[in-house]
Amino acid sequence: MSEAEIDEMAASDPDHPGLDDTVWAGLDEPPSGKEAISIKLDRDVLSFFRQEGRGYQTRINAVLRHYMQAKERAG
Repeated sequence: MSEAEIDEMAASDPDHPGLDDTVWAGLDEPPSGKEAISIKLDRDVLSFFRQEGRGYQTRINAVLRHYMQAKERAG
């Protein structure tokens, strides 16, 4: 589908709210102290963390924090 066809279908759907700037203005800011990035991980590593379900990004962050703190303690 083209972008125009998608927009036309969405506009004709009575259950679809408009996605104008007022919708986006009401969204919360991301939590302070965190930053969204793009990172490339080996497939098996990502699969390992995803196996436990939701929260896999938080678990990856915890492992990286543990490594960072260990390096800081070691000097």
